[in-house]
Amino acid sequence: MAAGFAARYPCPCVDVVVERFAQGITQETLANDTQLHQRWISNVETGKRNPSYVSLRRLATGLGLNVSELIARAEQLESDATADSNPLATSSRR
Repeated sequence: MAAGFAARYPCPCVDVVVERFAQGITQETLANDTQLHQRWISNVETGKRNPSYVSLRRLATGLGLNVSELIARAEQLESDATADSNPLATSSRR
Protein backbone atom coordinates (compact mmCIF):
# COMPACT_ATOMS: atom_id res chain seq x y z
CA MET A 1 0.00 0.00 0.00
CA ALA A 2 2.75 2.46 0.95
CA ALA A 3 4.69 1.87 -2.25
CA GLY A 4 1.54 2.43 -4.29
CA PHE A 5 0.93 5.70 -2.49
CA ALA A 6 4.53 6.74 -3.08
CA ALA A 7 4.10 6.06 -6.79
CA ARG A 8 0.99 8.25 -6.95
CA TYR A 9 2.46 11.06 -4.84
CA PRO A 10 6.22 11.15 -5.52
CA CYS A 11 7.51 13.69 -3.02
CA PRO A 12 10.18 13.74 -0.34
CA CYS A 13 7.58 13.79 2.44
CA VAL A 14 5.41 10.92 1.31
CA ASP A 15 6.35 9.19 4.56
CA VAL A 16 4.56 11.94 6.50
CA VAL A 17 1.19 10.70 5.30
CA VAL A 18 2.13 7.02 5.57
CA GLU A 19 3.41 7.46 9.13
CA ARG A 20 0.45 9.68 10.04
CA PHE A 21 -1.99 7.00 8.84
CA ALA A 22 -0.06 4.28 10.67
CA GLN A 23 -0.31 6.24 13.91
CA GLY A 24 -3.97 7.16 13.37
CA ILE A 25 -3.18 10.88 13.48
CA THR A 26 -5.31 13.35 11.52
CA GLN A 27 -3.83 16.30 9.65
CA GLU A 28 -5.59 18.55 12.14
CA THR A 29 -3.98 16.82 15.12
CA LEU A 30 -0.55 16.92 13.48
CA ALA A 31 -1.08 20.60 12.69
CA ASN A 32 -1.95 21.36 16.31
CA ASP A 33 1.01 19.35 17.60
CA THR A 34 3.51 20.99 15.24
CA GLN A 35 2.16 24.55 15.04
CA LEU A 36 1.88 24.11 11.26
CA HIS A 37 -1.27 24.84 9.26
CA GLN A 38 -3.39 21.81 8.30
CA ARG A 39 -3.69 22.98 4.68
CA TRP A 40 0.08 23.31 4.44
CA ILE A 41 0.51 19.74 5.74
CA SER A 42 -1.96 18.56 3.10
CA ASN A 43 0.05 20.33 0.41
CA VAL A 44 3.29 18.75 1.66
CA GLU A 45 1.72 15.28 1.69
CA THR A 46 0.55 15.63 -1.92
CA GLY A 47 3.81 17.13 -3.17
CA LYS A 48 2.44 20.62 -3.82
CA ARG A 49 4.79 22.18 -1.25
CA ASN A 50 8.30 21.36 -0.10
CA PRO A 51 9.07 21.89 3.58
CA SER A 52 12.05 23.80 4.86
CA TYR A 53 14.40 21.97 7.21
CA VAL A 54 12.79 23.68 10.21
CA SER A 55 9.32 22.57 9.10
CA LEU A 56 10.59 19.08 8.35
CA ARG A 57 11.96 18.91 11.90
CA ARG A 58 8.58 19.98 13.27
CA LEU A 59 6.77 17.35 11.20
CA ALA A 60 9.18 14.62 12.27
CA THR A 61 8.87 15.59 15.94
CA GLY A 62 5.08 15.60 15.64
CA LEU A 63 5.30 12.03 14.35
CA GLY A 64 7.70 10.94 17.09
CA LEU A 65 10.64 10.63 14.69
CA ASN A 66 13.82 12.53 14.00
CA VAL A 67 14.50 14.08 10.59
CA SER A 68 16.96 11.40 9.51
CA GLU A 69 14.40 8.65 10.24
CA LEU A 70 11.72 10.50 8.28
CA ILE A 71 14.01 11.00 5.28
CA ALA A 72 15.29 7.41 5.39
CA ARG A 73 11.72 6.08 5.40
CA ALA A 74 10.73 8.39 2.55
CA GLU A 75 13.75 7.25 0.53
CA GLN A 76 12.84 3.61 1.14
CA LEU A 77 9.24 4.22 0.02
CA GLU A 78 10.49 6.00 -3.09
CA SER A 79 12.90 3.15 -3.82
CA ASP A 80 10.14 0.56 -3.34
CA ALA A 81 7.80 2.51 -5.64
CA THR A 82 10.48 2.75 -8.31
CA ALA A 83 11.22 -0.97 -8.08
CA ASP A 84 7.51 -1.83 -8.19
CA SER A 85 6.93 0.29 -11.29
CA ASN A 86 10.05 -1.00 -13.10
CA PRO A 87 10.25 -4.81 -13.17
CA LEU A 88 13.82 -4.61 -14.49
CA ALA A 89 15.00 -2.56 -11.51
CA THR A 90 17.12 -4.41 -9.01
CA SER A 91 16.30 -4.16 -5.36
CA SER A 92 18.23 -4.95 -2.22
CA ARG A 93 15.19 -7.00 -1.09
CA ARG A 94 15.58 -9.55 -3.90
